[in-house]
Amino acid sequence: MQNVAVKVVVTPLLIGGASLAGRRWGHQVGGWLVALPLTSGPVAFFLATDHGNAFAGHAAIGMLAGTISQLAFALAYRALAHHGMTAAFVTGCVTFAAATTVLAYLNWPAVPTFLLVLAALVAGFAITRRAGRTTDEPVEPANPPGWDLPLRMIVATGVVMGIIGLAPIIGPHLAGLLSPFPVFGVVMAVFTHRTHGPNAAVAVLDGLIMGLAAPAVFFLALALALPSLGLMAFAVAAIAALATQAGTMFAIPGDATATATSR
Repeated sequence: MQNVAVKVVVTPLLIGGASLAGRRWGHQVGGWLVALPLTSGPVAFFLATDHGNAFAGHAAIGMLAGTISQLAFALAYRALAHHGMTAAFVTGCVTFAAATTVLAYLNWPAVPTFLLVLAALVAGFAITRRAGRTTDEPVEPANPPGWDLPLRMIVATGVVMGIIGLAPIIGPHLAGLLSPFPVFGVVMAVFTHRTHGPNAAVAVLDGLIMGLAAPAVFFLALALALPSLGLMAFAVAAIAALATQAGTMFAIPGDATATATSR
């Protein structure tokens, strides 16, 4: 019961805090921020406490591979953003599911998996830079409805609890692949799309893609360190992820950074 209480409290606090920070700094910076493993990270921790370090270490490799599925979702949504929110969202989810299905057959060790993920992220970043986006729509965030933040927190908590509950049934690899589904990124992109239009949603997804290096490094460090360090591996992985996230901040275009710092 104590473990359940921690799960119910910690997850919405993480998501709620990230949501408020995203509102403060705008679309692209907000998307970059929520690329951090705010749902899959807690899932990995709770898998370690509930099922042991070996189980969580195997799941961490699946979560690392799942970064490619997140990238696939973002690129698919981005490609169809100007064809409507529903079409973009459905296509993104289908693409995520297709990528996850393929990756379910990939059972590589942590380092080769990371190299594959890194190559995919470099290609994804190049696609976003090459495609670009127009700036003829407003970028100032609108005031969201009062139920927006509680809904995000509830959905994220439900996903964490659901994956943890299913983990013993579907196994660590599939649980790891499913947990990186970008719940918060999806909610932010969809709500931004609805209130500001497709260009703003694309900005969120561009930020998300730039930030995906951080969860990749997090789960690589976690998979490598869990066998020897136990739960202390989460501290090591968090430091590595935050350092990586700080480095990717320099990839954010100057106009977005200026907008963020001027608020």
